[in-house]
Amino acid sequence: MATKSGGRFTGQLGFVLAAAGSAVGLGNIWRFPYLAAKDGGGLFLVIYLFLLVTFGFTMLAAELSIGRKTRQSPVKAYAIVRPGWGFLGVLTFFVPAIIMTYYSVIGGWILKYITVYLSGAGQAAADSKFFGAFITADSAPLIFNLIFLGLTALIVYKGVEKGIEKSSVFIMPVLLLVVVGISLFSLTLSHTDAGGVTRTGLQGLKVYLIPNLQGLTFSSFLQILLDAMMQLFFSMSIAMGIMITYGSYVRGQVNMNHSIAQIGLFDTGVSVLAGLMIIPAIFVYAGMEGMASGPGLMFVSLPKVFNAMGSIGVFIGLIFFLMAAFAALTSCVSVLETLTATCMEILGSSRKKTTLILTALYAVASTVICMGYNRFYVELPLPNGSKAQLLDLMDYISTGVLMPLVALLSAVLIGWLVKPRWVIEEMERNGERFGQKKIFAFMIRYLCPPIMVVLFVKATGLL
Repeated sequence: MATKSGGRFTGQLGFVLAAAGSAVGLGNIWRFPYLAAKDGGGLFLVIYLFLLVTFGFTMLAAELSIGRKTRQSPVKAYAIVRPGWGFLGVLTFFVPAIIMTYYSVIGGWILKYITVYLSGAGQAAADSKFFGAFITADSAPLIFNLIFLGLTALIVYKGVEKGIEKSSVFIMPVLLLVVVGISLFSLTLSHTDAGGVTRTGLQGLKVYLIPNLQGLTFSSFLQILLDAMMQLFFSMSIAMGIMITYGSYVRGQVNMNHSIAQIGLFDTGVSVLAGLMIIPAIFVYAGMEGMASGPGLMFVSLPKVFNAMGSIGVFIGLIFFLMAAFAALTSCVSVLETLTATCMEILGSSRKKTTLILTALYAVASTVICMGYNRFYVELPLPNGSKAQLLDLMDYISTGVLMPLVALLSAVLIGWLVKPRWVIEEMERNGERFGQKKIFAFMIRYLCPPIMVVLFVKATGLL
């Protein structure tokens, strides 16, 4: 694919930062903290880190190797790996295709909050009804969604070296600096509530890092395990074709062993720091009750925290949502890039034409998702027992059903049909030593498939 599209990363740094930009997104800034808070803090961290160095490492190595070895888009890559398995590439294509329908919508929400804090109206955002009033409005969500989609399309339009790589080299270091800065600030916070109880950021740190095993049952442990696995999928862009696409852009001389370690370290570091940034602040100003805010933590609970900080809260809120916008943008770019690269490969069209057509299609699709909170409002029952609006439905289909299925089939393909040696040879392509090859072979054959079966069954409500 790289030779046809003219897209290549100039070196290892550009590739690592771009791939890390794909991995680092809303999954780190928004999803990881609220799951960690919900699932017992330190216990969730321990489970997540274990899954990262085992399952995450395994799937990342497999997907990047498939991309670099085949030099094709996900749709064609799997057919090259094993004749007759092209269907897996088609299935993989549907994951980012569905995610793209709503990712720019959430990005638009973040842009809205940036404008709020730029105008100094942080107190208004702290109102519990503010977020609901915004997403149910007729025009504002649509406008912000289209602006965010336009920014994403502009970067993809410029291509790999001029667009994706160049933007990532700037955005990712800035993102890291902001996360570290706010994290350190959160630890210095202190607040006395109306009942005279004083809570500090360091106390919140203990809540975040120390596992809480009180009341833990096998059922609740299984739920934490599944939450951590789904977070790994979402955070590291696994099972959606993105890493195959980026792998196809990697030059042959790049050390894949080092790259995988760097991507994993960057992604995990940002996730852990995001938790360090958010959870102590939530604890200080909202106590343990605020820790159970769930998905609304970012848009409903955090503005309350910023408001409680006083005048400096407006500045902190602005910095936070700017950072969240950067993270969301890099991930959204990777999703659209995967779709663009695949369509270029299949249709033989140019990057610019393909990007424009896809942008137009997703402008319509994301508009429908936006209107799912007003004109097209529905409450659809899901197999897992929850009720969903259109955005929730798209997220459930992509991350809850398709991603585990793609990961399961990929593990079967690499582990049992073409054998782990296929990936190991690519990892050792330039004479590098793949020290984890025994672990990789064990994981891809014996551990990944049953885990994916359990996850798939749980997501579909059968367990």
